[in-house]
Amino acid sequence: MTFRSLISLLFISFTSFSAFSFQLPASMLSQGHQLSVSPAKAALEQKDTGPLRGRILTQYQKWKGTNYVWGGTTHRGVDCSALMQHLFSDAAQLSLPRTTGEQIHRGIQVAEYRLKAGDLIFFQTGPHRRHVGVYIGNHQFIHASTSQGVTVSTLANNYWHSRFITARRVTGEAA
Repeated sequence: MTFRSLISLLFISFTSFSAFSFQLPASMLSQGHQLSVSPAKAALEQKDTGPLRGRILTQYQKWKGTNYVWGGTTHRGVDCSALMQHLFSDAAQLSLPRTTGEQIHRGIQVAEYRLKAGDLIFFQTGPHRRHVGVYIGNHQFIHASTSQGVTVSTLANNYWHSRFITARRVTGEAA
């Protein structure tokens, strides 16, 4: 057998094998199985990788689904900056200013590739509008969405990625 024939045979064998080796049984893709979980839900169900992240996720469960209301500060309706105030006050005993425009100047600037759970992330959502969320790891962040209320979204989404402007580390605590 020539060297070229051997390589061709190995290539065909590998591609045939790999095509079948990654198919999952239908039972593993049914609702409730860990492989059928959305990335946002998976991020929330990950083992706690740090004390701050765990406390933020605990607070998120209390706010999840709360409607977005511009200027709102309660469970009846909350905006993005007020949500950050509540999350950081309850999870880290940290007092943040009321508005996104004030919060963006707190802490130290962090490059997107150095994000840690607990970092504030900021977006330019309009000509004179900014939005804030808190990073929880795995490209996921918690925020008060105008359309979905308090939720988890991903930085991998082109909408958010293209509007990212900066991140700030406001706690010295390990995430």
